Order: sequence, then C-alpha cells, then structure tokens
Amino acid sequence: MRTSIAALGFLCVMRAGVAWATPSTTFWTPCTPDIQAPHVWHLGIDNYFTVGNGGADGEGDSFPTDVGLTYGLRLSHKLPAEVGVDILGPTDDPTFFNAKFGYVEDALRPGAPAVQLGVFSVGTRSGVTDQNIFDLIIGKSLPRDMGHVSVAYYHGKDRALRSSTGAHQASGFMIGYDHWLVPGRFMLAADYASGKNAIAGGGFGIYYYFNRNASLLIGPVWFNDRGINGTIKWTTQIDINF
Repeated sequence: MRTSIAALGFLCVMRAGVAWATPSTTFWTPCTPDIQAPHVWHLGIDNYFTVGNGGADGEGDSFPTDVGLTYGLRLSHKLPAEVGVDILGPTDDPTFFNAKFGYVEDALRPGAPAVQLGVFSVGTRSGVTDQNIFDLIIGKSLPRDMGHVSVAYYHGKDRALRSSTGAHQASGFMIGYDHWLVPGRFMLAADYASGKNAIAGGGFGIYYYFNRNASLLIGPVWFNDRGINGTIKWTTQIDINF
C-alpha cells in the first residue's frame, strides 16, 4: 500500500468562503486505510486547476495551492497515528489541521480489516473554515492482488458544511479504491464522497512513483455541488517523504 506517500487532498472555495484539508488520502478523499509511517515526515504540494474553461460565473476558478506537512507517530506497538497541518494560499484563513489513528490491516488479528478514526479540515475561523470533520474508515485488501477498497462515514459541523442553497449537508459516506498497475511504479486510485457540500465529489488518477519516497499524481476531480466548487478540475499532486 502507499503509506509511503500519504497524499494530501484539499479544497478552498474562495467565493463560498469555505475550505477543507485532509490527512492521508486515496485521491480526493481521506478514505484510505493508510497511515503515515512512524517518525517519517511527509510533504505534499497539491494544485487543482481548470482546462479549457474561461471562468464564466466563477466556474473556471482554480483552487488555492495546498502545502501540507504530515508526521507519523506510534501510540503503541500496534496503534500508529499521524498529525498534519495544511497551508492553503492565497486565502484569508489558510491554516488547517488534521489527525488520524487506528489499526492497519491484520493488526488486530490475521485477516482483520483496517479500522481507523480521524478528523480533518479543522480550520481556524469559526463558522467558516472549522468544518471539523470526523470519519470512521474500514479498509481491506481484495483477493488475488486486485487492490484495496475502503469505506467510511463522515460527519462535520452543520454550520460549516452546507450546500450552495444553504441546506445542512454535514454527513455522508466515502469510498476509495487503489490498485498497482505496475508494482512499485504506477498505481490507479479512485474515490468518492457523497452529499452536496465542499468535500462531496470524487476523482480518479494515476500515481507515478519516482522511487519509494517520491510520487506524482495526475487526474480529474468532479463535484456534487457545482454551486460551491464549480466545474471539473484537474489535479497534480507531488508527495515526498523524508
């Protein structure tokens, strides 16, 4: 699995005044059984931009660049964790925090799934960026090396997670999948978050690993509520461990 890259996903919609930032992700969402390796730092630099869109009604806007730093911890022999901070710019309130802990696959007993709890998009501006989204993630490897699948439930603050029409959209589910196309070199990743809020949507893309500690991700991301996030974006994500 790709605990070695712990890619960071994030979103800031300047015209709507909301933002989100996450711990380790599959592609767009934090629905992954991966946790950053203990005592390893991870740097992620992510960009989201439009292609061939003139920006009518703000739908062609790009998202702010996210620079994220994550650190892996070990709470006990079988209980790893990670903590992180993201800086999104240019924005008025750029700082977000996240954390995650739990059991990786097979830790509880042979054949047991990964079970983890996390919180992400912990912003610093009350009622605007403090989405404070908690998630419960369960992940499992598929037989015959067919990849890894994860499902999750998430819930955040009602006043910060709303649709473009103002409806409360604080809860939903997420699903993620990844699979090595060429072991150690190319990986397919895809995920989706339900609802109509700032994090709702999904995407798919390809990771290219330069080596075990550095990778580049490229692919499209689309959104369930275009009134918040606009049209489809393309993302490039650089991830480095040190």
